[in-house]
Amino acid sequence: KRTTPPSAVKEEKKEEKPNEDNSSEKGKNISDDDEDDIIDELPIKKNTNGVTRKAISAEAYGEYNKKENFVARNIPKTEEQKNRIRNKLQASFLFSALAPKELEIVIGAMEEKHFAADVPVIKQGDEGDNLYVVESGALNCTKRFKKDEEPKFLKEYKPGEAFGELALLYNAPRAANITAKTDSVLWSLDRSTFNNIVKGAAMKKREKYEEFLKQVTVLSTIDTYEMTMIMDAVKPAEFKEGDYIIKEGEAGNTFFLLESGEAYATKVLESGETATKVMEYKKGTYFGELALIKNQARAANVIANTDCVCLTRDRSCRHIRR
Repeated sequence: KRTTPPSAVKEEKKEEKPNEDNSSEKGKNISDDDEDDIIDELPIKKNTNGVTRKAISAEAYGEYNKKENFVARNIPKTEEQKNRIRNKLQASFLFSALAPKELEIVIGAMEEKHFAADVPVIKQGDEGDNLYVVESGALNCTKRFKKDEEPKFLKEYKPGEAFGELALLYNAPRAANITAKTDSVLWSLDRSTFNNIVKGAAMKKREKYEEFLKQVTVLSTIDTYEMTMIMDAVKPAEFKEGDYIIKEGEAGNTFFLLESGEAYATKVLESGETATKVMEYKKGTYFGELALIKNQARAANVIANTDCVCLTRDRSCRHIRR
């Protein structure tokens, strides 16, 4: 009996991708002299804790969850209370993109909450139905990164800051613990109002920053919650060509990420001489972190070579440290 041999299966050989340019994000070093005084690379934290990140998803809308059917709640408040809330919201990243009418709807929907010292406001892993804006007091944020470890302190929330939005933005469990450090007054916003009024504008603004920040090597390995904290804390600062972004010898309290434009660093290498150009920076590079890490004066000048936009973060950011 004649048998037909099986057809040969050709295996596609995967093309090897050419090595990409892995040049450092730090600016191009023009002079190696005294390099350590100018800048050094921050260590890249590897995700070695074995914790699997949970999938997150946006809120779904359908037959029983129609945005057009939404009517915001309106909790009575005095004008003095409304003004206090308005001032806090206008200073918050989450609410800064709202139109005036939308802002008033949010103010009307907010509910005042009181928490005594040491009382938990949010527990990691719980479901979340509200976000909070701090009116007064202080609250500690901690997060458990491994099941067998104690929660680690991340930051302290102060008046004007908001928290709890991550569970609402991504329909995910609470990502950290928030506990009142002192007696605190908070303004609570419900999920429905947030989803229908705040979420769209907040997501658009956050995605803009997230796309840029994920390109920054020093931030590439942090988790979603930590990235959210940074996005909510960074503030844009504009500089004209020729402006000094940093001045050598000054106290350093701010870290800079170059969002657009170009800049360069100069340093006085010998006493009595003029400053020498030692470094160049382009989009996606960062500078100013050494003064924060080492608690020292600025080691160099950084000058805008073109019109620049920087995202800035002060020394309270706990992700910019060794």
